[in-house]
Amino acid sequence: QVELVESGGGSVQAGGSLRLSCAASGYTYDVTLMGWFRQSPGKEREGVAAIRTADGFTYYADAVKGRFTISQDSAKNTVYLQMNSLKPEDTAMYYCATSRSTSIATILVAQAYNSWGQGTQVTVSS
Repeated sequence: QVELVESGGGSVQAGGSLRLSCAASGYTYDVTLMGWFRQSPGKEREGVAAIRTADGFTYYADAVKGRFTISQDSAKNTVYLQMNSLKPEDTAMYYCATSRSTSIATILVAQAYNSWGQGTQVTVSS
């Protein structure tokens, strides 16, 4: 069982920045991927960014490439999502998740992740 706690959400104007944090605890020894997902009302949950814990390999959704950066502090079992140049369409609940999958093909697929945090709200106004 992995417990995840997100923090860092809030409200910003378009063009602003936020940094999300996700602290993992519990049985994290077999976690291979940590990812950030987001969901807006009426929309499906979508993958935003993910990082492979063993070597720091990162992967991003096209919508956030060049604006968001995922990173990890392995000593703290914490993953971060630095979000710059935020747009109103980035408004969503952001969730952190962990996976034991080794497949890059599903690295941003929610079904590949088995532990989820409660989420943190990000609101970007125009």
